[in-house]
Amino acid sequence: ELRNGLATVWEKTAVLTLSEFGRTAMENGSGGTDHGTAGTSFLFGGAVSGGRIAGEWPGLGHSELFEGRDLYPKNSTEALLKSVLIEHLHIAKSHVNRAVLPGTSSIPPMRDLFA
Repeated sequence: ELRNGLATVWEKTAVLTLSEFGRTAMENGSGGTDHGTAGTSFLFGGAVSGGRIAGEWPGLGHSELFEGRDLYPKNSTEALLKSVLIEHLHIAKSHVNRAVLPGTSSIPPMRDLFA
């Protein structure tokens, strides 16, 4: 188990998973799902204030889906990445905006993700 293996540094650990594409919330004609508009990211570890859905959750009801089939893109991946880089790794915001995620200076980091 990862937590046991990182026991001495677990409280400082954050692991982020994300994908560049999502899947549709509705099945297609062959019973599968196509590439969708939004996806899900996971952030976990001892440094994370977890146990919840962070950001806005639009829901899965038909009226809540983008174009009636995709998870609605409500949260910025850049905001999540900025939170990890700035709030957890303590990389200067100016550096992140200039060199890591250029063109995103208007997107603030997500807040309250870390213990």
